[in-house]
This record gives sequence, structure tokens and C-alpha cells, in this order.
Amino acid sequence: MQFARLLHLVDSAIPTGSFAYSYGLESSITFGLINSPFALRNYLYSYLQQAGSSELPFIHSTFQLTETSPEFQIVAEEYDSQLLVPTMYKASAVQGRNWLKLLATFYPEAQLETITQWFVAHNISPHFTLVFTLALQRAGFALEELQAMYLHMLLRDQLSAAIRLGFLGPLEGHQLQHDFYAVFEHILAAQAGKEYWEATRSAFLLDAAQVLHEDIYSKLFQN
Repeated sequence: MQFARLLHLVDSAIPTGSFAYSYGLESSITFGLINSPFALRNYLYSYLQQAGSSELPFIHSTFQLTETSPEFQIVAEEYDSQLLVPTMYKASAVQGRNWLKLLATFYPEAQLETITQWFVAHNISPHFTLVFTLALQRAGFALEELQAMYLHMLLRDQLSAAIRLGFLGPLEGHQLQHDFYAVFEHILAAQAGKEYWEATRSAFLLDAAQVLHEDIYSKLFQN
């Protein structure tokens, strides 16, 4: 039953705001960085590898703490300082606030409002990766479940955006999603036990594409 609840929480219908931002995929397609199914596969692989090396160490460190732990402020400030792309920064904070608001209604006994209050008191944006971990840890989920589901959400949102953009069809998208689950095991194994100070970003071309996201003519919400 607990795993079924987690599946519900990471369902794409949950209104956290992930639907609204493609994390650079749309601009990568617009500017020709992705122009074929092969290029999309390479993009997804690089995207997931960077997510693994930059996000999973923060999830691991955050899971061992609470928002009141003295070390957590260091973790939160370090994560905040690494989000240098304004669009990414804004999207992360919006998703984090929505996530906390939503989960507070599902798990009132967990008193997740204290997490929101901590970020407000310390004037730090409630970035999604951090509050995703804090909230689900307090709700009783295991670290391994969180890490796998985090990667699942990232992959699903990227492929959903590609389908909405008309770059590939639904059947192709779900086949890709099925294929890429095999990559998860390698990513999780490579990042197992790593702490936040070991986090790295390596796909700089993806970050450059994300910088241009706000300047493109968006197609994501056109029918």
C-alpha cells in the first residue's frame, strides 16, 4: 500500500508544476541541438546522468537530516548556490512550494508546514529536490524508493514534453521510457552513498539550452 501511495504522489497529474517546464528540452529542439530520435536518446542519457551526479547526492544527504539539523542549512545553501540558471532556479522553487502545500494536505500528521516555515525563516528558496526528500522521508518512505522515483519523474516529464511538442509519438515515448529504466540501475549504483559535497554538474550544453528557455516561442500549451 505504501508503494501505491508513492506512485500516486509522483503521478504526472499531481499539480506540482513539473508539466509547465521542459528543463531545456524545448529550447534544445528549437535551436537544433536535438534533431533526430538518436539525438533525443543522447540528450536523455546526458540529462539523467547529470541529474544522478548533481541531484542524488543532495537527496542522500538531505534524507539523513531534518530541516532543524544544523548541517541542513549548509546543504540547502549549497544547493541554492548551484542553481545558476534563472529559469531552473524559479521552476525549482515553484515546484518545491507546490509540493509542500500538496503533501501537507495528504499527510497532515507529518506537520510538513514546519518545513515551509524553516525555508521562510532562513530566506532560502524551498527547492524541489530538497523538499521532495524531506517531505517523503517524514512520510515514511525509504531512500531507495525516493531516488528511483525521482529519476522516474525526471524521465517521464522530459518524454511527456517531447510528445506534447510533437517531436515523437506517444508509443515511441513510452517505449523510450521503458528502455531507459535499465539506465537507472547504473546511475543509482554510481551515486550510491555520495554526499552533497560530491555533487557535480557535467552537461554544460544542457545548462546553456536552459538559459535560452525563456526567450523561445513556446509550443507546449498550444493545441
